[in-house]
Amino acid sequence: MATPSQLLKSLSSASQADIEWLNLVTSEWQLLSDLVFADLVLWVPGKAGSFIAAGHARPSSSATIFYRDISGSKIRAVWADQVAEAYETGEIVDQVQLDNYDGIPNRFTAVPVRRRINHKSEAVEPRPIAVITRHTNLADTKVPNKVQLNYMAAGNDLMRMIAEGGFPDLGNPTGPKRGAPRANDGLLRLDTDGKVLFASPNGISVFNNLGVEQELEGQVLAGVVTPLLKSGYTVDESLPVVLSGKASWRVDLESGNGTVSLRSIPLKRQGERIGALLLCRDVSELRKQERELITKDATIREIHHRVKNNLQTVASLLRMQARRSKSEETKESLEQAMRRVSAIAVVHDTLSSGLAQEVNFDEVFERVMLLASELAASHGTTVNTIKDGKFGQLRSEVATTLAVVLTELVTNAVEHGLAQRSGLVAVSAERHNKKLEIAVSDNGKGLPDGKVGNGLGTQIVRTLVEGELRGSIRWFSPTEGGTRAVISLPL
Repeated sequence: MATPSQLLKSLSSASQADIEWLNLVTSEWQLLSDLVFADLVLWVPGKAGSFIAAGHARPSSSATIFYRDISGSKIRAVWADQVAEAYETGEIVDQVQLDNYDGIPNRFTAVPVRRRINHKSEAVEPRPIAVITRHTNLADTKVPNKVQLNYMAAGNDLMRMIAEGGFPDLGNPTGPKRGAPRANDGLLRLDTDGKVLFASPNGISVFNNLGVEQELEGQVLAGVVTPLLKSGYTVDESLPVVLSGKASWRVDLESGNGTVSLRSIPLKRQGERIGALLLCRDVSELRKQERELITKDATIREIHHRVKNNLQTVASLLRMQARRSKSEETKESLEQAMRRVSAIAVVHDTLSSGLAQEVNFDEVFERVMLLASELAASHGTTVNTIKDGKFGQLRSEVATTLAVVLTELVTNAVEHGLAQRSGLVAVSAERHNKKLEIAVSDNGKGLPDGKVGNGLGTQIVRTLVEGELRGSIRWFSPTEGGTRAVISLPL
């Protein structure tokens, strides 16, 4: 199933600005669907002159009439006239007769969608850019109670604002925030002075849990909430604006009894503010979990930092022991062990600086290559390293093993392929969706007799690539000379 953005681009001649606005509308329409207890369908003018469904929202507060998503389908003939009228006139059009969809009676309304020109101006485009149809299931209609009447009134106000280009608000905070309040979590309606006109049962419970003991309706919300704010808790500077409903914003209200996420939506009619909706949700447990995660992340970073320090200490001890050794063979073995430990330490150092357990291996590789420069200097030669392509983000366990593998391959190229001579070591990385191809080549003397050796370094590389990384490695002796090792790793 294509996304609304894909459908808009493929089925409509809408501009990029129109598409961005319609994406903003559809990001908010679950709230609308829940408030009006109805299915919502977004219709855009197609290239053939008809209308095509570019999105569908089902209510969580009532039964749907569309059991299958109708996105991508052409408009039914029985809806076409009302949708076309709403699109041409820019007015909300109610269907005169009740509709029937798959045997389910429903009430049908077409709402034009207008777009604000930009976030700096209240001006809107003169013509609608799309139409939203509202389909209310009448099969199980009951006499609406106070909560339902207030929800529908709020939804109708927002629908009217969509037709006028006043909703969504371009100044709204970008991106969804974990724990964002929804209609059924708790809803308050405020007048222009911030006085509570209506509070849903869930909304009352949210503020009762926060410590409010008095009735909300008839009270100025900011005056009720202010005594709950205690010293020692961070108070967002935008809280008064949210509590009065003067701006479209989202904020957390924290007290000794818990944390509540608040979102205000100013209600306007022809550009004049007539009140506001305030959505609220108790997010005490969510915020507690987030704090615990932050603490755990900090602990993990500290562990990586300490592991890095310990590995660097081990590497230093190996280096000291190598310098004191009188046996060249022992000295070489200790230096190789030191480089392997240092390569692992580089990965842990990278992990200690971020929250994610993935690393940018291109940064790791640059630091690993410094070891090759040190090795070449100790052999009295000069080695130039060239990197082509990008490794990208890799999981920590893959990065650690791969760092050791590349250290071994570059070390072999310097010690054996380029022994007693200057040269070039080239590393290329080509990343696909499910595979990473790496090639390490040098312009040295090549493989003896064209065969791979059986040294410890070669055995380590083969074991790590095939065993730990579940990949494959092949060695070649190109006709132009040198050695080339090609690694293929599954991602």
